Amino acid sequence: MKISTRDMILVGLFAALTAIGAYLKIPTQPVPITLQILFCMYAGVLLGSKLGFLSQFVYVLMGLIGLPVFAGGMSGFSYVLKPTFGYLIGFILCGFIIGKLTEKINDITGINGLIKLFIVTVIGLGAVYIVGVPYLYVIFNTYLGKAIDFNTAMKYGFYPFIIQDLVKCFIVAITAVKVLPAIRRAGRKYI
Repeated sequence: MKISTRDMILVGLFAALTAIGAYLKIPTQPVPITLQILFCMYAGVLLGSKLGFLSQFVYVLMGLIGLPVFAGGMSGFSYVLKPTFGYLIGFILCGFIIGKLTEKINDITGINGLIKLFIVTVIGLGAVYIVGVPYLYVIFNTYLGKAIDFNTAMKYGFYPFIIQDLVKCFIVAITAVKVLPAIRRAGRKYI
């Protein structure tokens, strides 16, 4: 894949925004809201499939090589053995899936555009959970040696987050329905 300087800057920007999102916490109960997934979704919507994928891949790679970009300032290759690492793999898929599905939407205006973009972001979010929850389950049961059933994995890694993540999907959809048509009118498919 050929990548321009402009594309490299955008990939770096969204990787950095995702890292910043790990540090931005809104204290709520039972779990605080972070903004990582919000920037991951924006990467897919605004950059498209290839660059959305690449931005999230770079984000994960930055953390694995030791930059403290994961939630709580965590980093290092050993993070692969953390129960939440599956969600980071899901971010990579999310950026790609949302980008690919957004590329297929021709008319991103009005209520129909909003609904389409909301569905696209929910599908991308689904990819995060489809990878993240089973990964959490496997790490708990194998590496950590703490036997949990799958419903407990859902209690730890899905139920507390799904409502706030659906709100983030709506935020991305409502802003993208305004931004993407302007970008496309300017003769570009993405920023």
